[in-house]
Amino acid sequence: MFMTDHMSRLRPVFGWAALGVLLAAGVAQSATALRESGAIQPPDARTAQQMFADAPDGVDPIVTGPVSAAFKQRQKDANCDTAVWPNVPRACYPD
Repeated sequence: MFMTDHMSRLRPVFGWAALGVLLAAGVAQSATALRESGAIQPPDARTAQQMFADAPDGVDPIVTGPVSAAFKQRQKDANCDTAVWPNVPRACYPD
């Protein structure tokens, strides 16, 4: 009786543990597949030259319209005012 009572209390624990392991394995497999396929790229993975391939002479990162304070700070952090084509960080351009 003691062994049966003890096992009946542990059955849900083992069940949740197994579910957690399966979930973690599925997430890891999905992340690996996406990484290998190139679907996940860091935000600055594309160069300005790639982003604006139709502008061979370059694109000025200066925005002439209203922008948020966060975007202005992002440009300042990326040193956009001193960037020279084609080495202009992606952060210099609005999303």
